[in-house]
Parts: sequence; structure tokens; C-alpha cells
Amino acid sequence: MKRTDINIRDPYVLVHKNKYYLYGTRSATTWSDADGFDCYVSTDLENWDGPIEIFKRQPDFFATQNFWAPEAYAYQGKFYLLTTLGAKDRQKGVYLLEADQPTGPFQLVSNRLTPEDWAAIDGTLYFEDGKPYLIFSHSFETSPDGDMCLLPLSEDLRQPIAEPVTLFSAADASWARPIPFAKAEFGLDGDVYFTDGPSVFQDADGELFMLWSSWGTQGYAVGLAKSETGLVRGPWCQLDMPLFGENGGHAMIFTDLDDQLRFAYHFPNDHYKEMPQFADLVKINGNYQLENRSDLR
Repeated sequence: MKRTDINIRDPYVLVHKNKYYLYGTRSATTWSDADGFDCYVSTDLENWDGPIEIFKRQPDFFATQNFWAPEAYAYQGKFYLLTTLGAKDRQKGVYLLEADQPTGPFQLVSNRLTPEDWAAIDGTLYFEDGKPYLIFSHSFETSPDGDMCLLPLSEDLRQPIAEPVTLFSAADASWARPIPFAKAEFGLDGDVYFTDGPSVFQDADGELFMLWSSWGTQGYAVGLAKSETGLVRGPWCQLDMPLFGENGGHAMIFTDLDDQLRFAYHFPNDHYKEMPQFADLVKINGNYQLENRSDLR
């Protein structure tokens, strides 16, 4: 199938053995009960085999909704899926699944990684000095400023080994705006911000950056933060303008088979119309910008 036939949000690409493995949130069940995740396989980012169902919820599985933002990693001879899961009777949180192949089947292997009483979403892994860290969004339901948090993990990724710390808040970014529908849709008063979709990368100059999404002047948008120390604990400074600010987002960074740094995102952000998009991420005079955006072709 063609890339334009894939209807997912939150695209994530794993590059493994000269193939691309694409994961994401099923658009059709984003805001309702959900029952699984899929994978698509390609060699050129345009033509894909799939969907291949990599996880299917069984009747007794605790999570029934918020099957969001799956990210796949090859690690210590296994494949791990880091994802958000939730249910009507519990806060959504980040969990870990395991498989022998990137196409699954995946099985739950961790308890909730994020705090029980937090609404937490969109976990991503980052390794510094060989140590794994979970970076995730402390969602607006229990964090109105929209915090991005860091949590050290055990070597096997299955449990936290310290308390989470806040790296920054969406309210810190000059380009971010309060959610305009916070009162109407969630019953929340005052200024409410959200963060989601973190993706961390160290570039060829040794500088450490984080993509993350929030609400901007034109809707869903992607911003860029830079660690002032080059370390994951920061402190992090926010670039003044979003990297992508046009009704799309939840981006991630990967290096393609031609050694080009690529930016994956979904666009548009309209329900049932989202599709995976790709662009080149290039650094010019110390600043990053997007080129060859697929949504403009």
C-alpha cells in the first residue's frame, strides 16, 4: 500500500536490517475504545506492506482505551514497544511490551512505568552513558502547565529506579498556547497547556535536542528544545518559533538508509485524515529547518 493510504497518528519509524518499520496510533480508535497496534514494513518510505497486527487486546486485558504513540526499539536481543495505555477506571500511563521480532506479537512485560496518580502519555527512550531514561509527558489532566518529565529506568527497562523530574513545561515556550477547548471538552478552567510526542536526538555537532508537540497559533505544532549542557537533564531552552506549526505534529527523528536525518510526523491533524509524513531535517547556520516535506508534494 502507499504511504498516503495509511491512516495513523503519532508515526514512529524503527530502522532495522535495511528495512523501515512504521508504528502509530490507529486513527479510527484514537478517541474511543481500542484493541491493538499495527506495523507497516517498507524499504523506501513510500510503499508499505501491512497492516500487520502486532498486539491485540484480549478480553481480560486491563487497558481499553488510549492505545497511543507506540515506539519500537531493538535492545539486548529483543524488541520493545513503549506505549500509552488507559481505561475508564484509571489514569493513562506508559507501559512496556516485548517481542522477538519487530512485527510482534508483543506481550506486556512491565507494570505501569509512570506514577499511578499521574495522567502520563507518550513515552520515549533515551540512552546516556549506557543508562536508559524514559522521557514522557505529564499530561494536562494532572499537570495544567504540561510538563515534560525524565525517569531513570532499570537496565532491563521494566521499572523506574528513581522519582521523575520535570525537564520543562509547555508554558515555558513562547510559541505554545493554552488549549482553546480545555473548558468545553475537559471541564478545566484557566490556562491549560499540553506536551506530547517527545523525541530526543544528539546531532553531529554533539548538541542535544528534543522535539515535542503542543498547541500553537495554528493548532497542533512541533517545537524544538536544546539542552544547554548537552545532557538529558538539561537545563533545556526553548526555541522561539515552532519547527512545524501547521495543524500537524507528534514528530520523531530517525536516520534513513541513506544516512539522512529524517523528520516523521502526522498531517493533517484532522480525525480520520491523519497520515504519516516525512521531511529532511537539515541544520543551516546552527538552526534546524525542514526540507522536502511530503505533505507539500
